Amino acid sequence: MFIEQAYKGNNTWWRVLITTLLTAGIFVANFIAYFMMSKKQVDEAYKSMSDIPNNMSLIINLSPFIFLLGFLFLLVRFLHQRSVLSLTTSRKSVDYKRILFSFGLIVLLTIATFAISYSMDHSTILWNFNPMKFAILFMISMLLFPFQIGLEEYLFRGYLMQQIGIVAKNRWFPLLITSVIFGLFHSANPEVAKMGYEVMVFYIGTGLLLGIMTLMDESLELALGFHLGNNLMAALLITSDYSAIHTDALFKYSGVENTTDTLNEMLVSIAIIYPIILFIFAKRYKWTNWKERLFGKIKVL
Repeated sequence: MFIEQAYKGNNTWWRVLITTLLTAGIFVANFIAYFMMSKKQVDEAYKSMSDIPNNMSLIINLSPFIFLLGFLFLLVRFLHQRSVLSLTTSRKSVDYKRILFSFGLIVLLTIATFAISYSMDHSTILWNFNPMKFAILFMISMLLFPFQIGLEEYLFRGYLMQQIGIVAKNRWFPLLITSVIFGLFHSANPEVAKMGYEVMVFYIGTGLLLGIMTLMDESLELALGFHLGNNLMAALLITSDYSAIHTDALFKYSGVENTTDTLNEMLVSIAIIYPIILFIFAKRYKWTNWKERLFGKIKVL
């Protein structure tokens, strides 16, 4: 069982506190700074970031995750005295086919939904392709996004879900709390300031989706593949002035942001697309006993 993998290590409270603070510190600091700043200061901060060339801005935003992910692995290995494998899966080895399948599924779904939307109305979607800039963007994305999504998955769906789970002695509470924390730590994204806190429903809903994948499959592989595919598509396919990170993507949205329409699209994803994704995984990997895997008790090893 995935959460029970935490019992393979040393879980003294101070070790958990040190690991959490040192690896989640960047999210906590960003969260606190955002809420302490005035609206004018927030707007000025976003403006200064938008003045940096897109590819350079992407490197600046993603590079810290290289060190944070490595730091998390080191702390788990030497401070908690357990393997990174136990943080990844309950199986004997990592199933890379699962990562690739999940990655391919979200990429295909994203391209398909974009194609449908584009065919219906592309009046506000501009062809933004610049061969040199896009080539650089592609290389940066392929090199750095794995570290970014790796930290978020190993921290939220891996380390925190396991540590909270063995304390709560159940599976639903760590699923819920890590999803909420995951959403809150994205509250400083520019789209939240543009569209309001209603967009947090999407982030928390995505956290729940990734958490359900992890608990039902007893591993992080599907969540890793999904998260990577989702973020790569967000960077490479289409960009806009209110995106969390501006990129030299293939397309650019040039219209005025309609908050209601965007929120409705997000709700459709949560209510329709996400259940379809879970259904596909459930059929492919023969998931059973949903009640026990999502709400059952944690067994002490």
